[in-house]
Amino acid sequence: MTLLSSLPVRALCCSAHSLKVLSSLGLAALLTACASTPLPPHEPPQTQSPSATAPSQATVPQLPRVQTPHAPLSEISIASATPPPVTMLAAPADIWERIRRGLAMQDLDGELVRDREQWYASRPDYIQRMTERSSRYLFHIVEEIERRNLPMELALLPFIESAFNPQAVSSARAAGMWQFMPATGQSFDLKQNVFRDDRRDVLASTRAALDYLEQLHARFGDWHLALAAYNWGQGNVNRAITRNQREGRPTGYTDLNMPLETRMYVPKLQAVENIVARPEVFGTVLPSIGNHPFFDTLTIERDMDVSLIASLAGISERDFRTLNPSIKQPLVMAAGTPNILLPWDNAKVFEEKLKTYNGPLASWTAWVAPSTMSVSDVAKRVGMRESELRSVNNIPPRMKVRAGSSLLVHRNGARDRDVSEFVADNAQLSLAPEVVLRRTVVRARKGDTLARVAQRYRVSTVSVAGWNGLSVNAKLKSGQRLTLMLPKSVRVAERAPARSAKAGKATRSKQASAKKPARSAKVTKGKQKSVRVASEERSSRKTTKR
Repeated sequence: MTLLSSLPVRALCCSAHSLKVLSSLGLAALLTACASTPLPPHEPPQTQSPSATAPSQATVPQLPRVQTPHAPLSEISIASATPPPVTMLAAPADIWERIRRGLAMQDLDGELVRDREQWYASRPDYIQRMTERSSRYLFHIVEEIERRNLPMELALLPFIESAFNPQAVSSARAAGMWQFMPATGQSFDLKQNVFRDDRRDVLASTRAALDYLEQLHARFGDWHLALAAYNWGQGNVNRAITRNQREGRPTGYTDLNMPLETRMYVPKLQAVENIVARPEVFGTVLPSIGNHPFFDTLTIERDMDVSLIASLAGISERDFRTLNPSIKQPLVMAAGTPNILLPWDNAKVFEEKLKTYNGPLASWTAWVAPSTMSVSDVAKRVGMRESELRSVNNIPPRMKVRAGSSLLVHRNGARDRDVSEFVADNAQLSLAPEVVLRRTVVRARKGDTLARVAQRYRVSTVSVAGWNGLSVNAKLKSGQRLTLMLPKSVRVAERAPARSAKAGKATRSKQASAKKPARSAKVTKGKQKSVRVASEERSSRKTTKR
């Protein structure tokens, strides 16, 4: 107990001097007790039991007892340094348990959700394929979602968008695991060129998708509306909300008038969430996916062949492209794709073998066409077979390469450099139809010159002179044969004038016959009748001759 509580109560008979002394002593005792500090060295502490009596009146004056308004003050003591026990959560057994712990969106319920639950639950093979594909990417997506403190339902969105297939392409040209449209991908810095498509890149597309979803949620303030905007477009959702507001109707996800695909979008996600949360209820068995990374990210400093990377890592090229689906060509360009993904254990193998590798890292490089050229001319210039050049660069037949196009070609002495950052990020392949020429013989008309013949067939005068070994000013005779190199389509145009001439003769003959007065026609009806009769007679004569 404190010193103040141990003093007996006295009547108010103390002198002013005594009160001053007592007040000083009481204040000192109170401060000493509150601070819980030991007494000075010349006053050793006295251990007292709760039943101990007060000190003698000769040494310590007595003060009035302090009365509290409610309950007596608790005994002041030194707090224990041992913290209270904390209930520790066990680590998630697998990635599914980790996802379940992070589910935070408001649930959607209704007939559409029940319909999608039944659809997925009745297709165990489909769920098995989807979840097995997801095992390569799901840990990274979950990590990113947790880092941003987002609802874990977003980790299941690729099940709805692409069934976790990074090579998926929709009819509207949306591509990748998160199904980005070309324009939307460009707005989120996903490069799309002849050498790579970052909409398929695991790291880049996940970053862009979560950025986009955060942006949509900040705009609409509701995750269901944000998901609808991700599928339908934020402009369409905004117009639907405005329309409902104008009509005085609610503006929730289920209240808006939207296409069937968007109407089913959130119910699909809710159905997959329900199956993941309680697979036993739906008779579904989810494959075991460990709560650990599947791949490791490595940075390369030089261009490298895909085949060499796969060989050093001890994996197949197919497995490499599964983790790096954005790379279209057999070359990884360090300036454009410095980060590559490899299976966790194989990444260490790759690093160790690369340290001791002394051979060439790349056998390919990029070449920019200086002018519009045929594929055969390009092949001769870069020292490749035309068939191989077409195959590597996906050039269809009867097409030529326009100036400024970037092609993948073999490295040699003159072209033995890594691809520049500008080409790696902006490479485009522009093609034009290749005109196939054929040797055509035409005859000069009366009064023709080489210039007039060239103009008629839309070629240059110099070319006509060169094809026929004549001078540009050479005189032509009527009926003189001339050789021209013309596209195949000109053959039709060449015959057209002959048909036009016949048509012209027929027209003139009809006009002449029309001018002749009908013999038996006295009125208009009679004229029309006679014309019909004459026409029928001519037809009958032709039939008789045949």
